Amino acid sequence: MELDKRMIQLRIDIIERDLKEIEEISRLRKITYRDELALKYALLECIEACIDISNHIISVKGFRRPMDYKDIFTILEENNIIDRDLSQRLQNMVKFRNILVHKYAIVDMKIVLKIARKDIVDIKEFIKEILKLIA
Repeated sequence: MELDKRMIQLRIDIIERDLKEIEEISRLRKITYRDELALKYALLECIEACIDISNHIISVKGFRRPMDYKDIFTILEENNIIDRDLSQRLQNMVKFRNILVHKYAIVDMKIVLKIARKDIVDIKEFIKEILKLIA
């Protein structure tokens, strides 16, 4: 079975669209409640798309089955798809994803904004590595 480049590219398109939105919102001086919702959802969608891409790669390549979402990026690291540093940073994104999904009532917007302003470079780096893989 081969990697489904079309599926991967569709997920990358979603990520790139969301990253533009994240960057636009994170530059605002005053962020409204609607902006907060959009920011959280765009970050969640980016992380989910990274997970989807990674799961597809793991499945097609026949790598070991992940124990949880964080393990997905460990598996990519073990198989030299991404390096250790990026793997660790993406695992932290998964922790953030879990907070967004399961502890949404206590999400600290300062942390969301920090991730939106600084940590989205990790998602961009992930995309670069995946594009190399499917080239």
